[in-house]
Amino acid sequence: MNSLKIKKNDTVVILSGKDRGKQGKVLGTVPSEGKVVVEGCNMVTCHIKPRRQGEEGGIVKREAAIYASKVQVVCPKCGKNTRVGYELRDGKKVRTCKKCGAEL
Repeated sequence: MNSLKIKKNDTVVILSGKDRGKQGKVLGTVPSEGKVVVEGCNMVTCHIKPRRQGEEGGIVKREAAIYASKVQVVCPKCGKNTRVGYELRDGKKVRTCKKCGAEL
């Protein structure tokens, strides 16, 4: 699988599915599956079993991974959804906004 253009702590917008239009911060990535975990989006219900004596079980809601192709990075400078480009600046490869050219 290709490396992802979306990194941890990026702000992204959901493009499709039940959470379309929501914005959130990327909590983590799963490059081998091409997925990302976005804060407050794609919530699933997990039934937790108590593992130790005195520990509580129960039902909790948490974020599940979604395909990276269903999210788009939001540029911090221009505030729009944008594709990610790459440029060489001072001998380093940096991610840039395709709309305004700002560094991501």
